[in-house]
Amino acid sequence: MTDSGEEAAEMTEANEAARGPLAGAVIAVAGAGGPAGRATLQRLARAGAWVIAADANPERLAEAVDLARFDAGGAGITGDIVDLLDLDATREWAGRIEKEHGRIDGMVHLVGGWRGSASFPETDLADWDFLEKLLIRTVQHTSLAFHDGLLSSPVGRYVLISAAGATQPTAGNAAYAAAKAAAEAWTLAMGDSFRKLAGERVPTAAATVLVIKALVHEQMRKERPNAKFAGFTDVTDLADAIADVWNRPAEEVNGTRQWLTPRP
Repeated sequence: MTDSGEEAAEMTEANEAARGPLAGAVIAVAGAGGPAGRATLQRLARAGAWVIAADANPERLAEAVDLARFDAGGAGITGDIVDLLDLDATREWAGRIEKEHGRIDGMVHLVGGWRGSASFPETDLADWDFLEKLLIRTVQHTSLAFHDGLLSSPVGRYVLISAAGATQPTAGNAAYAAAKAAAEAWTLAMGDSFRKLAGERVPTAAATVLVIKALVHEQMRKERPNAKFAGFTDVTDLADAIADVWNRPAEEVNGTRQWLTPRP
């Protein structure tokens, strides 16, 4: 067993008293360097999970990992720079996690980005090229790379964060909404795979979509003290909702959209 594997085992024992499904769980978080990623790392670590964070920006990733470790009292959080647009690299990352920790219990997809236009005729298809890679390819690669590991876990979960715009697209957000809708469809297809492969057994793996309007965090509120942020989801509330996916039976959340904002 590697040093990381030994640390994970020790962490499992240390958190046994917690008795929650996240105690000792091994969870990967993609796109962990932003405010939502930071909140999620901290929330999962406080629940006793061993968290492996990934982000394309080394500085943001290092800062997020350090803050989460401090918040969770030195809990097991590590960071990896992974090119999620490279399927082989993503598969290698998933395989390395399983080899080092002996299991993989979750993949939280927080990779985000937005581009839009003033009107539908003004849509720049270069925006689609950008968003297709960021919002769809990363979902495809992480889901394919982690599918088998999550399927074999007693608490395997794939969690995608999506946007209400995928259900009710607006004229200036055609590329963004279409990309989000495609990512949702791909994730729900993963959930169908989990259901079918479970056969007659009680399913243990689930793929689910958490739908938000937009996110808000403390810095945004400081910069815009008079803003209402109506319908927005605070990053700490999102992190709680992500953690709660492990508190619910797989068959209850698998292949579903969970709305964290009023449905259009």
